[in-house]
Amino acid sequence: MPAPTAYSPVMTQPARDRLGRGLRDLRISVTDRCNFRCPYCMPREVFGADHAFLPRSEVLSFEEIGRLVRVFASLGVRKVRLTGGEPLLRRDLDRLVAMVAEVPGVEDVALTTNGALLASRAQALADAGLHRVTVSLDSLDPDVFRRMADTKVPLQRVLDGIEAAAAAGLGPVKLNTVLKRGENDDGLMDLVEYAREGGHVLRVIEYMDVGTTNGWRAEETVPSEEVLARIAERHPLVPVPERDGAPAERWRYADGRGEVGVISSVSSPFCGTCTRARITAVGELFTCLFAASGTDLRAVLRSGATDDELREAVAGRWARRDDRYSELRASGATDLPRAEMSYLGG
Repeated sequence: MPAPTAYSPVMTQPARDRLGRGLRDLRISVTDRCNFRCPYCMPREVFGADHAFLPRSEVLSFEEIGRLVRVFASLGVRKVRLTGGEPLLRRDLDRLVAMVAEVPGVEDVALTTNGALLASRAQALADAGLHRVTVSLDSLDPDVFRRMADTKVPLQRVLDGIEAAAAAGLGPVKLNTVLKRGENDDGLMDLVEYAREGGHVLRVIEYMDVGTTNGWRAEETVPSEEVLARIAERHPLVPVPERDGAPAERWRYADGRGEVGVISSVSSPFCGTCTRARITAVGELFTCLFAASGTDLRAVLRSGATDDELREAVAGRWARRDDRYSELRASGATDLPRAEMSYLGG
């Protein structure tokens, strides 16, 4: 691969799509492998012991990821999040964090993890330049946790990872909870109290129809309006109006004990403010979590293209972007093809 061509890291005219949305947030999947088998993401009947994961040669190298981040930063990206699969399965991830954190224009480097390997890695990640961590946590009941994660990893190991992240300065730690009616919704208030006591931020995510293998049914989605009502009954809430393109609608507790957020992709789509791009472990650019196909940036990376040519490929694709799946779903279009969340990195 040729050395990157030098160029100014920040453009005066950030990329815009057909709906006028800028390109500000980049999520990068660093591996397709995961040590959990959550049914709503990587159900074991699909991702079983004989599932063929990607060979190493097909996965983007750290150097390729770093080059992409520089290009995306030149088009307006300010926030970068590393995902998977489970990103902590990628060896020496702190080296990649350091590379990303040094890119001019990148102001925020975050990580989404299931937390199982976090306790022993949190300090090294923070030292490398990681700013924030989000941990997926669907229940504080060990049996429900085990069932929803479909794992033998004990819940306490995840809780230890959360505390280690907070101690390393990666807080407030965000806790992502996918609430599924009849599965874990009766444990909502336990999660609320845990987050409040620990100084963490709970994000309650509506169970979504990402991909086609998770058996999604609309009646299993707990609407955010119901979630907020249940929380406010015990802890009055005050809205936080600033959203800044983020998917979460934020509320602070009236007693000053932190905040909680809801992500309402099903009941209240926010496509109009989405500024996110996603890159898969093999280097495909997806412009929507619910997209059916992506643009192969790995081929451009490995073709000998200059950074300017790579930037043109990214900017051109973003300029054609008109994705708004959640809004279309709300109007009744639910049979559109889409990729799996485990492939996209959430």
